[in-house]
Amino acid sequence: MANSKKTPAQKTDRENAENGFVAPEVLRDSLQTVLVQLLDLQLVGKQIHWNVVGPNFRDLHQNLDEIVDIARRGSDEIAERMRALHATPDGLAATVTKYTKLEQPVNTEILTTNAVDMVVKALQTTVGVMREVHDPVDEADPTTADILHQYIADLEQQAWFISAETRKP
Repeated sequence: MANSKKTPAQKTDRENAENGFVAPEVLRDSLQTVLVQLLDLQLVGKQIHWNVVGPNFRDLHQNLDEIVDIARRGSDEIAERMRALHATPDGLAATVTKYTKLEQPVNTEILTTNAVDMVVKALQTTVGVMREVHDPVDEADPTTADILHQYIADLEQQAWFISAETRKP
């Protein structure tokens, strides 16, 4: 076998990892918009979780934690994807406050039936943003669009679960 020592001028693919795909502006902006909604979905979900009262409290209380977990996982995955594409995620509170599209819940106790409506609307808004940016994201980077697909499916499933709490056959 030939000498496997490398001279300083030689580089491996691993050493050049930072020279990969750089996200175009539309991809960076789209992911930043999604990141803001996912971060705020966590906050909205927890605010309602802490203050929900009424019939079927326990099930809704626990389901809200599932939604928060999905949003937390999603925001981390989106932010880390941004970093992998040489974009800088901004999750500062001021940025989330300025750019969120989610309605903010009241700072009082929330009846379970009202909580259901609030959460479903927050989920639908978050998914709506993801669907809105999907095509430009897919055009710029199909791999990143695959990440959106999974979170769209997960959040739409949660909207269905939650909305069934108050739906009448």
